[in-house]
Amino acid sequence: MDQVSVLKEKGNAALQEGRFEEAIKYYTEAINLDGNNHVLYSNRSAAYAKAEQYQQALEDAEKTVALKPDWGKGYSRKGSALAYLGKYDESIDAYKTGLQLDPNNAQLKSGLEEVKAQKQAAASNPFNTPNLFAKLAKDPRTKELLQDPEYLMLLQELRNNPQAFGSKLQDPRILTTLGVLFGIDTDMKMETDPPQPEPPKPKQEPPKPQKKEEDNLPPEKREALTEKQLGNEAYKKKNFEEALAHYNRAVELDPTEIIYLLNIAAVYFEQKEYDKCIAHCEKAIEVGRENRADFKLIAKAFTRIGHAYKKMENWKQAKVYYEKSMSEHRTPEIKTLLSDIDKIIKEEERKAYIDPEKAEEEKELGNQKYKDGDYPAAIKHYTEAIKRNPDDPKYYSNRAACYTKLAAFDLGLKDCEKCVEIDPKFIKGWIRKGKILQGMQQQGKALTAYQKALELDPSNSEALEGYRSCAVSVSSNPEEVRKRAMADPEVQSILRDPAMRLILEQMQSDPRALQDHLKNPDIAAKLQKLLESGLIAIH
Repeated sequence: MDQVSVLKEKGNAALQEGRFEEAIKYYTEAINLDGNNHVLYSNRSAAYAKAEQYQQALEDAEKTVALKPDWGKGYSRKGSALAYLGKYDESIDAYKTGLQLDPNNAQLKSGLEEVKAQKQAAASNPFNTPNLFAKLAKDPRTKELLQDPEYLMLLQELRNNPQAFGSKLQDPRILTTLGVLFGIDTDMKMETDPPQPEPPKPKQEPPKPQKKEEDNLPPEKREALTEKQLGNEAYKKKNFEEALAHYNRAVELDPTEIIYLLNIAAVYFEQKEYDKCIAHCEKAIEVGRENRADFKLIAKAFTRIGHAYKKMENWKQAKVYYEKSMSEHRTPEIKTLLSDIDKIIKEEERKAYIDPEKAEEEKELGNQKYKDGDYPAAIKHYTEAIKRNPDDPKYYSNRAACYTKLAAFDLGLKDCEKCVEIDPKFIKGWIRKGKILQGMQQQGKALTAYQKALELDPSNSEALEGYRSCAVSVSSNPEEVRKRAMADPEVQSILRDPAMRLILEQMQSDPRALQDHLKNPDIAAKLQKLLESGLIAIH
């Protein structure tokens, strides 16, 4: 595997496990090596979005689209990033453009529906926009407020319960927040009256120390927040036992807060104590449901359970919990995880089905049906044998023989190619491939297949007979061979190549030059194509 692929896989793993900054680092290193790889920009866009760096996510999505304008996933990334930035109309346009290119793309369809719903929700409840905190963090009027736990709780209440909006309007913080969300300067005064002279300023007294908003919380909740902060600091230093002690203390002080339980689960995940991680996530879900926590936090708990089961290689349970996470909050990342898990489950089921003894039983049944001339039934048994033991070449060879009898040459050829891929020394596979190619009137390619068989066994009568037959056919009607070859676009491209024309001329004047040219894999492949087409012969 090349370095770019290695870095990409590392980035994918980090992204799936929630290590977003690490994922961004790996994708960036890969991009530095391959700056035109649209998949790398797409993946980094997803990582930026998960890390709540939405502007960077949009920039990478736009780069993805620029590199691969016909790829639906690029427009899905762009639509998602724009939605996070609150640019709903632009997001809808991006999804629609993607659907014009790929009308059946389920990810684009669901993304479009979701952003339409977000736009409607934002219109009725400005506090329910997905980029709420990013927008507030960028404005100096609300940036500091985000450090206040009570303010965060107030925002959460308004997100979950828009009916509470009327009763909170007297709070100056809410008026300031609305001003930021709607782009209004709440400090601007109406100038309907002429400006009045400023009254004399009273003697200034030293400012009284303002009471922190946090002080309005009950003592237990204040102390719980302090413990959480201490836990976070210990977690960042990978001092997990100390982090656990602080998070557990936070839960004791405030058992209604889902985040503390999720933090404990995160520590257990890092410690590879996956059963404990799952138990605390389940407790977090229970507490979150009872206290009307944000659905995204519930989804996060389900996702973390899925990650834990995945680490334990319990693929089916991982799938169950990723699906539960999707039912709470649909994201492209979880959809990707589900797709990956489905592939793993199918591969595991395929491996579990392997049974060489049963494969031999099915082969014998197939052989009997073949002798009876019941080729469709024989194919059924050989197919079952392949499922039971997919690494045995003779089953593919036998099924290819059935396809040949039914004149399904393309399917037979595919089986022969698989057969010699598994075992390049399986002589019967090469002979059968030669016969099928003869049936398809591809004498040059058939000649090459018989040559492979004769390299393995120079005295094999079937291979010798097939080779002579092809050689006679090629030499007896060279004009027909030439016409058929010249109609092949690949042959035309080779013959138009000035470098190849020079090589062919050199080979005519100096046959020994062939050995040097065959050392170049690209040239060797092109010469092989001309040989198979019957246009050249090597003696």
